[in-house]
Amino acid sequence: MKKTILALSIALLSAAVPCVAATPKQNNIVVIVLDDTGYSDLGAFGSDIKTSAIDSLANDGIKYSNFHSTPTCSPSRAAILTGREPHRVGMGLVSRYDFGDKFPAFRGRISENSATIAQVLSQHDYATYAVGKWHLLPPSHMQPSGPFNHWPLGKGFDRFYGFLAGSTDQFKPELVEDNRFLTKDYKDDEVLTTDLVDNAITMLHNHVSYSPQRPFFMYFSTPGMHAPHQASQRYIDKYKGKFDNGWDEVIATRFAKQKSLGLVPSDAKLPSNDGRVKAWSKLSGEQRKAYAKFQEVYAAFLEQTDDEIGRFINELKITGQYENTTIVVVSDNGASQEGDVNGSVNHSSFYNRKRETVSDISARLKDIGLDGSGANYPLGWAGASNTPFRYFKQDTYGGGINVPLIIKPANNLKVKGSVRHQYHYVSDIMPTLLESVGISMPETVDGKIQMPVDGISMVYSFSDPSAVSK
Repeated sequence: MKKTILALSIALLSAAVPCVAATPKQNNIVVIVLDDTGYSDLGAFGSDIKTSAIDSLANDGIKYSNFHSTPTCSPSRAAILTGREPHRVGMGLVSRYDFGDKFPAFRGRISENSATIAQVLSQHDYATYAVGKWHLLPPSHMQPSGPFNHWPLGKGFDRFYGFLAGSTDQFKPELVEDNRFLTKDYKDDEVLTTDLVDNAITMLHNHVSYSPQRPFFMYFSTPGMHAPHQASQRYIDKYKGKFDNGWDEVIATRFAKQKSLGLVPSDAKLPSNDGRVKAWSKLSGEQRKAYAKFQEVYAAFLEQTDDEIGRFINELKITGQYENTTIVVVSDNGASQEGDVNGSVNHSSFYNRKRETVSDISARLKDIGLDGSGANYPLGWAGASNTPFRYFKQDTYGGGINVPLIIKPANNLKVKGSVRHQYHYVSDIMPTLLESVGISMPETVDGKIQMPVDGISMVYSFSDPSAVSK
């Protein structure tokens, strides 16, 4: 009898394993938002950091050399999801500020007259999933009793697994599932990004197993590369000594590669260094040792993030969803200046206006990147991330707002590995995705009259590399 029950249980479990689904009636959409990732950080944009998964998407799609974000997290995310200029939807600053009704541009939440792409797609039988960072509601809403109308499930998503604030710890994250907080203990050296992708894969498997004819929208917002920079030890070990030659050499190497990739003109010149950043050759031995360790951890964090993205992309392929899925990879702004001149082992130092000295950092050198540290790299490495542009996140200048964008259109082999130079802005992503699946912006959503979309679709550039920028 026990053997019969066991055999039946195995059969039932086998039946629940995700099958290869039939082609959906409409194409799927996946939007991957990287955090504080500079223009040159990805291999496809000049970096020597290993980002194989994202680079493979670039090889199957289009790289945009002239794409722009806002200089901070929440405004860019609001623009990505709504297609509107962020001040118009209430997100003129990061969401921790709510200035009240008299200042509608600064409410720390998306207005009800600015439906998200998830809300629009839900009206067309799309399943909608969000994983990772939210950062689109004020702190007064981040409590177990709500209000929940600006949480992901209140903004059109069927499921959510991630965190609500602007950042969290890779080893001890503040997690939310749907509309409830939860606590999870990770084993030694396990990280949040792996957990997030596990949940994204579960959502994908459930979808293609039980709703194979319905299209889906997956919004995956990674914790990387926002501070704290943390990674599993095995990834940190891979980059030991890799950056001992310093940021000047990295900038020069990335700039040369960008020229060879056709991302910048062959006769382009690098701007002068930020005055706060010293030439690597002018630094003391203690400074170079400390600063190199920060970049080793940053590279480890990025490669681990990329590997986890690769796991999800692989599951799209296994379940037969890759070809008919439009995939976007974008950063919300340029690399961060919040590590200040020396970097920091405790990333909250910046917010408390406390500079960590090189001696402070040297005393905790072995902790950088591990559980119990909150590392952020120094300005020199942020500048390298933003090659070839000057300045950083928070600045409405090149390094703050020129970011990598990759689009792999569904079922479009003609664009493989191409580059586009048309000017585009972060609010253009939403209308691009709607046009790609043949959906128009409705006049009302949930009974609310909708304000016009500001963004301009980029679909015109898919087929014509030389098209005049709109």
